[in-house]
This record gives sequence, structure tokens and C-alpha cells, in this order.
Amino acid sequence: MTAGQADALQRLWPKWGLDIDGSRALDLADLFGNDNPVVLEIGFGMGEATARMAAADPTTNILAVDVHTPGQGNLLNLADRNGLSNIRVGNGDAIILLREMLTPDSLDGLRVYFPDPWPKKRHHKRRLIQPDFLTLAATRLRPRAIVHCATDWEPYAEHMLDVLTAHPAFENTQADGGFAPRPDFRPLTRFEGQGLDKGHVVNDLLFRRVQHVDQPPAGA
Repeated sequence: MTAGQADALQRLWPKWGLDIDGSRALDLADLFGNDNPVVLEIGFGMGEATARMAAADPTTNILAVDVHTPGQGNLLNLADRNGLSNIRVGNGDAIILLREMLTPDSLDGLRVYFPDPWPKKRHHKRRLIQPDFLTLAATRLRPRAIVHCATDWEPYAEHMLDVLTAHPAFENTQADGGFAPRPDFRPLTRFEGQGLDKGHVVNDLLFRRVQHVDQPPAGA
């Protein structure tokens, strides 16, 4: 961690940081200080793309969650330097956040960009985009909210497409049922550029939460 990242964590965490401990249900309007739409981003790396998206759309709040401490400090530093008051940084397990701290229909979008692909077959069960995760996420997303995933690992892209297509809570925004062009609002990241230089193929998936989703039973 750089000195600037450490300083940003110390100065800004009380203001813009969130410890994901499952201790309470969040009031997102209170967390951000307004009633603007809230998008959850799971895994933001060093936060450059998150900061650029927040700057480009100041009327959308971004709740960005990661466990990488230098990245947390870097994103807080970027938010501070650029006056991005629509970012909050969460530290901890996104599953706990979704299950125990977010209320039904409280999110207007979900972004999962370049998650760990867990390429070995015996580790595939560790991949984030799985049916159970999508079932949980669906209960926290408003009807017609968008789930946007991106990966440069083609087998994982195919897995995501299969799982999302099969899930009754989501529908593909693409008429052909396939991958989506990279939307203008998702910046090209440094990591992504390096992958493209190596010949990697980046796939985006844009799925919409359908109108009616059964809520899981209490305690599920």
C-alpha cells in the first residue's frame, strides 16, 4: 500500500467507508445522503474504472465492494481528488452484504467486472456467478435492474451466459441471446487493455431482472 492510499483510508473511511459485518440493514438513502439510484459493484480492483463511471454519471450512486485494501485506499483517494461524493467503499463479503444488509428491491443495478475465473475445474464452484448467487441478488434488485458482467476468460463468459440465461429471474437484453457489445459507460480499464494486447477476448453480458421474483423464505 502506498502512503497516499494509507492516508486516504485513514482520512476517508469514516466518511465514505462501510464495514460489511452483517450487523444491520442499510438505509441506502442515509448512506449516500440522497435518494438517487444505487448500483452495487462487486470487485473493483484499484478503482480507476469505478471512479470514471461515478464521474460520468453523478446522479447514480455506486456501492463498490472489495477486500483489497490498497484498492480501497486508491478508490477513496480518487473519489476525494475528483469530488466524487456518489461512491461508497465496502470492505468484506458481498454475499453477507446482499443477504444480511441490503433490503429487497433496494438496488438499481449490479456490476461484476473481471471476477476471478477460477480456471481449474475443481475450483469452478468458487465462481461468483452461480444460480444461488443470482437468486439472492435478484431479491435485492428492483424490477428491470441490469446485471452487467464482463470477463476476459472465455470459458467463464460461456458459463456466465449459460447460468444467467437459465435463471428465471433474468432475461438477456440482447435479442440474439448472446453477449453484448461493451457499453459506453463501462470504461476500458488498464487490466483489460493489457488482456486485449495479449489477444484475450473480452465479453460483456447485460441481463435484466424480470418483473416477478419469488422472495426466499425467511432465514434462507
